[in-house]
Amino acid sequence: MGRDQLFELLRFNGLLIRKSRTYVQTTNSYHWLKKYPNHAEHLILNASEQLWVSDITYIRTLQGFSYLSLITDAYSRKIVGHCLYPTLEAIGCIGALEMAIRSRNKGCKLMHHSDREIQYCSYNYVQILRMNLITISMTQSGSPYENALAERVNGIYTSIQAVFLL
Repeated sequence: MGRDQLFELLRFNGLLIRKSRTYVQTTNSYHWLKKYPNHAEHLILNASEQLWVSDITYIRTLQGFSYLSLITDAYSRKIVGHCLYPTLEAIGCIGALEMAIRSRNKGCKLMHHSDREIQYCSYNYVQILRMNLITISMTQSGSPYENALAERVNGIYTSIQAVFLL
């Protein structure tokens, strides 16, 4: 029996071992930078541009992994800022934030919610938020449920990517 026939026999009987998924860590919440309280926890939304949620996911490329930073308007579910960057440096998140700020229509009070990743606590990121009078909110427990909308949007992109890699 040849290799192909063996694999066909194993597949037919459900005996093939699936490759394990590669796990890429994008969160580093254990850092010395200031972490902000969760102001978005009980916020009731009634219009767009009241709350932006942000997160990072990884995208597999031919060169390895790149990191997609997304900012989503929590009311409209519209992605208002995005940036694909080859490393986890804050500059990728800053690119997404600058795009989101350029796309703003209203001058109303806005809150930015994220997890406690080092990129969102970085001096440059926080300064851009402050210069634009955007309230900073972060998860407290590290639970993905505290930033569920951003995690869901990232999960959709990761699922789409997995389909194209099959």
